[in-house]
Amino acid sequence: MSSHDSGASAAAEQVRADDRAHVFHSWSAQAHVDALPIAGGSGSYFWDYDGNRFLDFSSQLVNLNIGHGHPKVVRAIQEQAAKLATIAPALGSDVRGEAARLIAERAPGDLDRVFFTNGGADANEHAIRMARLQTGRPTVLSAYRSYHGATGGAIALTGDPRRWANEATGQSVAHFFGPYAYRSAFHSDSEEQEAERALQHLRDVVQLQGPSTIAAIIQESVVGTNGILVPPPGYLAGVRELCDEYGILLIADEVMAGFGRCGEWFAIQHWDVVPDLITFAKGVNSGYVPLGGVILGPATYDRFADQPYPGGLTYSGHPLGCAAAVASIKAFEDEGILENARKLGETVVEPRLQEFKEKHASVGDVRGLGMFWAIELVKDKDTREPLVPFNAAGEAAAPMGAFAAACKKEGLWPFIHMNRTHVVPPCTISEDELSAGLDIIDSALEVADQHATA
Repeated sequence: MSSHDSGASAAAEQVRADDRAHVFHSWSAQAHVDALPIAGGSGSYFWDYDGNRFLDFSSQLVNLNIGHGHPKVVRAIQEQAAKLATIAPALGSDVRGEAARLIAERAPGDLDRVFFTNGGADANEHAIRMARLQTGRPTVLSAYRSYHGATGGAIALTGDPRRWANEATGQSVAHFFGPYAYRSAFHSDSEEQEAERALQHLRDVVQLQGPSTIAAIIQESVVGTNGILVPPPGYLAGVRELCDEYGILLIADEVMAGFGRCGEWFAIQHWDVVPDLITFAKGVNSGYVPLGGVILGPATYDRFADQPYPGGLTYSGHPLGCAAAVASIKAFEDEGILENARKLGETVVEPRLQEFKEKHASVGDVRGLGMFWAIELVKDKDTREPLVPFNAAGEAAAPMGAFAAACKKEGLWPFIHMNRTHVVPPCTISEDELSAGLDIIDSALEVADQHATA
């Protein structure tokens, strides 16, 4: 073993030892965590200390939209750190103002002001606080198939099983079924029916919950972790109309779907719908420095024009995070990154995934936009029985674990959740890299096919 190899091995073991001894991991049984030590990353790849490279088809947590180590963003952080590393939110900051202006200019409609947070969960916390204060109503509606964050209010909004152990939050939240044509809760047989029946269901929930008690409806414009569920045509416009009818605010959670992930600045722009509030984080600067926020319009602003907004954060609009956001937004435009995500989604990902659906016994459905796609794995295409049970763990989840292992063995880092694998690489990925990654998924699906009915 060379001195370089031994040094790298020693460094990896130190990372692993410190992690095991002192890091408390999220969403994990601590005694079973064995985190892979990562040495670096560039573009669409990251690597461990042994030099094993992985094509990042998860964009880490679907936030690395601009890829690893983008030089313009790195340089902006370095220059800002040398100039002014931090400043209190009450004081003016050139990069905070510029970041807010750039974000507002790209937001739909009259949404023109930005309240900065540290990430997506607290963006949603503040959005629902604003909505409750603006309307004077207590309740927020959110979908069962959703994830809005892990803080007290955000986890109450969350519909998926991560909510279950955190239920006693004191939040007034009610849940509903959003559209999901492949597994329709409404027995629909077309996207048109799904939109119509999902909207009628939501109207029923609003009426039964009491319209005068509802401050807001919060929806991921395209549902993320819970399936990359692209809303059928007319659905979001229908939700907008329902909200207008009853004076309810519409909050678009764009934490995962925004900033290029769906090929637009904000996914909701695909449907020309203007929400009252937008929450964002992740792709705004690809997590190089934690940053999130709420974009709001005049109606919400006016509520707090003469009365103080009762909320804030020490690091609201942190200069390093904002500098990264400014550099990222400019790089997106200079380098045509939105166009890259749109084009490769349409010309490479969608055709290949449709091929997978025809070729593999385990592929039940494929769906998505831009660089935001899901492959839903099933045991039986006719019955649509999932490859693993809902919220499976341990041995019950083994088929998905085997699929993931097959991907990693060939140098691809997948994003898997329940019975799905998501195709969510950086929006900067090249066509060759994307095709190579899809080839690996194609091969790994043969492992999933072994658990499916031919």
